[in-house]
Order: sequence, then C-alpha cells, then structure tokens
Amino acid sequence: MSRVKRGVVTHKKHKKIFELAKGYRGTRSKLIKVATEAVLHSDAYAYHGRKRKKRDFRRLWITRISEAVKAEGHSYSRFVKALKDKNIELDRKILANLVSEEREAFTTVVKKAFEGK
Repeated sequence: MSRVKRGVVTHKKHKKIFELAKGYRGTRSKLIKVATEAVLHSDAYAYHGRKRKKRDFRRLWITRISEAVKAEGHSYSRFVKALKDKNIELDRKILANLVSEEREAFTTVVKKAFEGK
C-alpha cells in the first residue's frame, strides 16, 4: 500500500482557519487548535448577534414610539390597540421613523388612531 501525504490538504485547511482568525490576540491567531476553537466560538456569537440585533431594534422602536405617544397624552398599548382597531397597518419601524424624522405626520397618525374616542 502506498503512502499518502496530506501536507497540502492540511496546510490549506489551516490557512483557511488562520484567515478567519486574523486579528485575534495571542495564540488565538497563531496556533491551529486554539484558532479553530476561537473561530467556532466567534461564528456562534455572530449568529446569536444577528438574532439579537432584531430584538434590540424592536425594543428601541417601541421605546421611541412610547415616548412620543406619551407626549401626545396616550399610552403605548392603547395606541397600538387603536391602530389595530382602525386598520392602520404601520409597523413599529415605520412609526419610529416617523417619530424621529416626520413628527407632524406621526401626530396625524396618533390623531387618526384616537379619532372618535
């Protein structure tokens, strides 16, 4: 049976890991075992971070809308209920954008939502 040398394949695999671990401190970017572990963890954190980002933005939008609605003399939960009752289909991202950039438009939306109450 002939001998199989795997140097080329191993080198390629290691090179790929070291590229991903570029910029890490100490042995995390120098030793293959430690670098592999660091890269695996960083991928897990990145995945988790992408999910967390959505959560964080939603919280931010709700906070902005809530403060703006309080300034109009209403509560956030009643505002959202009023929007649903009037079939005004604006999501939180758009509403938060209106709060920060188009305050008059947001005030109009609030008035429409609470019209007749």
